[in-house]
Amino acid sequence: MNNVFYYLVRLFFAVFLKILYRPKVHGIDNIPNRKPFIICSNHLCWMDPIIVGIAIPAGYRIHYMAKKELFSNFIIAYLLRKVGAFPLNRKDADYAAIKRSYQLLQDGQVLGLFPEGSRSKNGKLQKAYNGAALIAARSGVPVLPVAIAGPYRIFRPLNVFIGKPFVLPPLIYNNREDKKFQLEEMSGILMEHIRKLLPEYKDI
Repeated sequence: MNNVFYYLVRLFFAVFLKILYRPKVHGIDNIPNRKPFIICSNHLCWMDPIIVGIAIPAGYRIHYMAKKELFSNFIIAYLLRKVGAFPLNRKDADYAAIKRSYQLLQDGQVLGLFPEGSRSKNGKLQKAYNGAALIAARSGVPVLPVAIAGPYRIFRPLNVFIGKPFVLPPLIYNNREDKKFQLEEMSGILMEHIRKLLPEYKDI
């Protein structure tokens, strides 16, 4: 039943957003044939999860982390959970959300993350939080970089670039400082893969 609801919601938004923004998807052949994997995208607008969700073929159901504030409304929380989203406390280390992420990947699912944590106000890439790199490095699954080339303009094509998947090295450290340093380096690598997909690096 959950799958039926998910695909109905996806179909509704696919039709709606294709009329409004006419998204053009580049690099669809880069999507891994096998699950699990992690989708990491830049973050411009509240509609980004929906745009990424319809850019990726329907057979790859994406489970997103969503800020816990969205779950304060009973109806919205119910709908979010129905489509596979789960809450994240952005103000603290949310071990429950991280544990949920690992479990989804172990179950062969697709995880959707926005490493920047919040929407960019000027459209430029922000520094990533270390959570995405932590999950990717410890799980060892491929990361699929995605770049949404904004801005969102009604009836103007919106380009979505999908890059080649890559795997972050395992996290090996001796102390907390070493761990933090490695995660910051990996976060930089992750964001660089996204950055290189944007128009200033690649012709549309």
